[in-house]
Amino acid sequence: MGKREIGELSLLDLIVFMMIGEVAVFAIEDPYVNMLKAVFPMVLLMSLQVLLSWISLKNKSFRDLTDGTPSVLIRHGKLMKKEMKSNRYNIDDLMQQLREKDIFNLQDVEFAILEPSGILTVLKKGRREGELSLPLVMDGKIQNDHLARIQKDEHWLKTELEKEGITDLNDIFFCSFEDGRWFVSSNGER
Repeated sequence: MGKREIGELSLLDLIVFMMIGEVAVFAIEDPYVNMLKAVFPMVLLMSLQVLLSWISLKNKSFRDLTDGTPSVLIRHGKLMKKEMKSNRYNIDDLMQQLREKDIFNLQDVEFAILEPSGILTVLKKGRREGELSLPLVMDGKIQNDHLARIQKDEHWLKTELEKEGITDLNDIFFCSFEDGRWFVSSNGER
């Protein structure tokens, strides 16, 4: 699981912890249960949770499936009603989270992104477009949807990275491009 607050637990973590608690209750309720029969399922569930966390760490598709993906609720100042509906997110929820960020008028918002954790990230109008930095490579995988947002393609990305001396995308842990500057973190960095 790593170091996270309880509010940041994924659905899988929560389910596994509830199952471990249930197995522990059975062991406590029946004093005649062999200790091995009580401990083995808990160890098995903990091992399953560690394995699923490791898969989630290594596989973006699995992570998106279990943790969800960010949803753009306001794009270029326009409410994305379909996105709000698919997230079961109403205008009252949106306005509350905007007020918590000292934004009292929807017209002041350029972008609002609902993160998988439930936190709303907001970019106010009047800021430069370049201030919304998008990851172009994560865990060695090209983020084609982000490239499309900045109207670039895979060929452009590879060519530009080669100019920076980077030839193997698998060596990249994280890469973004903003205002003509690259930020690249390699897999070898700690």
